[in-house]
Amino acid sequence: MATVDEVRITVSGKNIDVTPALKSYVEKRVTKALKHFDPERQAISVDVVLGVQRGTHTAEVTLHVGKLLVRSEAETHDLYASIDEATDRLARQIRKYKTRLHRRGVQGPKLAEVAPGPAPAEDERDGAVDALPEVVRTKRFAIKPMSVQEAILQMELLGHDFFVFADAETHEVHVLYRRKDGQLGLIEPQVE
Repeated sequence: MATVDEVRITVSGKNIDVTPALKSYVEKRVTKALKHFDPERQAISVDVVLGVQRGTHTAEVTLHVGKLLVRSEAETHDLYASIDEATDRLARQIRKYKTRLHRRGVQGPKLAEVAPGPAPAEDERDGAVDALPEVVRTKRFAIKPMSVQEAILQMELLGHDFFVFADAETHEVHVLYRRKDGQLGLIEPQVE
């Protein structure tokens, strides 16, 4: 099981001061969620952003293990409940990931990231782990080079929650999307 000393945990706040007691609580909850990982095999880092806005407390947890990226988010009226819910969701996502790998019999670097142990059982709260979703439709369309501002306007005109376009300057494909908070996000692919 991972310990606080073996995992890099960064806790920051938006419109909230992160006290040592709050940071300690977050570290305890995060290390509990990471029991499936062996920090001696892979570098593990976790970024936690706590926030408060209009009486609603949010907790966003992002886990980086090698090339694996897992993110969970929770929003409640109590900060500690938000932390609990976000770390519980993170743990469930990790269990589902490990179960999928186990069921497929996947061997290789991704399986090495997960600590060895008994085959995971079904999650009582989530029911059986579902198979991966299938692609049921493929859509093809021409990507037009445009600026980010033009893409925002086009997305708004279409009424979509995301928009794929080619950057006018670099000709790289980007994805513009609407976040849960109503703001926009931009995905710029980076080849490693």
